[in-house]
Amino acid sequence: MEIYYQKDVEPGAIDGKKVAILGYGSQGHAHALNLRDSGIDVRVGLREGSNSKAKAQEEGLAVTDMATAAKEADIVMMLCPDTEQKKIYEEQIAENMKHGDTLLFAHGFNIHFNCITPDPSLDVGMIAPKGPGHLVRRTFVEGGGVPALVAVGQDATGSAKQKVLAYGAGIGAGIGGMLESTFKEECETDLFGEQVVLCGGLVALVQNSFETLVAAGYQPEVAYFECLHELKLIADLMYEQGIGGMLYSISDTAEYGALTRGDRIVDDKTRKSMEKILAEIQSGDFAKEWIAESDGGRKNFEKMEAAQAKHQIEEVGEKLRKMMPWISEGKKSVQESSGG
Repeated sequence: MEIYYQKDVEPGAIDGKKVAILGYGSQGHAHALNLRDSGIDVRVGLREGSNSKAKAQEEGLAVTDMATAAKEADIVMMLCPDTEQKKIYEEQIAENMKHGDTLLFAHGFNIHFNCITPDPSLDVGMIAPKGPGHLVRRTFVEGGGVPALVAVGQDATGSAKQKVLAYGAGIGAGIGGMLESTFKEECETDLFGEQVVLCGGLVALVQNSFETLVAAGYQPEVAYFECLHELKLIADLMYEQGIGGMLYSISDTAEYGALTRGDRIVDDKTRKSMEKILAEIQSGDFAKEWIAESDGGRKNFEKMEAAQAKHQIEEVGEKLRKMMPWISEGKKSVQESSGG
C-alpha cells in the first residue's frame, strides 16, 4: 500500500484556492477548523435554518448557503449526510461549479453507488479520515493527525492527486499518513466495519451478554461493568498494542478463556452472516435499502432508534456514568451538584 506524508505533498498545490465545506457536523467542523488553522481560505455552506450556523460563526468561519459556497469555491467538500448528498449536489452544487474545480468526499458512498455523477470537467477525490470528527480536530490541535484513506475518482486537470493530498495535509492527515485507496474499497470496507464490528456487531454482543447476565439473576450494574464499561480498557490495549499485546496484558485466566471460548461466540455461522452482509454491501443492496428508508421518512429507523434508547443497559449506564467524574456525564453531574 502506498502511504503519503507531509513530505510527499506538493508545495502550493491548493495555495490561493477557496474551499467550501458543505455541512458542519462531526467531520464538517473538524475539516473547516483544521483547514482554517492551516491557512486555507474556508467557507461553510449550510441549509437555510441550520442549527449549525451559530456554531460555525462563533468560530469565526464565514457561513453561507450551499449554492453560494460552491460558486465561490475552487474546492467543494461534501460533508452532509450520505442520503442527502445526491439532492444537494444536483440542485445546488452541480451548476455552481466551474470547469477544473475539485469535488471532494470523505466517504465513497455516493460515487461508488452512482448516486452522484460529477461533470467530466471536475476533479473528483476522497479524503476519508479513519476516526470521528472530534478526534480529527483534537489530534490536530495537539499537533498530530488522524490517518486517512485518499483516492482519485476523476482527474480532469492532471493535478487531482496533488490537490487531494494537499487537502489531506491541511486537516492533519499528512502527519498520521494518507493511505492510497479507491472509492470502492473505502466505501465497502467502511460499511462492513461499521455493521459487523464497530457499531452493529459490537452493540449486539454487548447487549446480548448484558441480557444474559441479568436474566441469570446478576445485578444489572455488575453486568454493565463486565459487558460494557471494561470494553474501553480492552479496546485501548488492542489499539495501542494489537491483539497479541492485549492478550499479554490481561491475566492468564482471561487469556485462556478468550482463546478457548471466543470462537464459540463468533463461529462458522457468524462468519457466514458476515459474508452475507459483505455481499449485500458489495451488490449495492444495503445502499438501496438505506436510501429507500431515508426517502420514505425513516419510520423504521426511528422506531429502532427509540427501542435502542429504552434498553435497560442505557438506563443503568446513565446512572453509573454520573458516578464517574473522570468521564463526560460524571463531570457534568459534579458541575451540576456544585452549582457550576
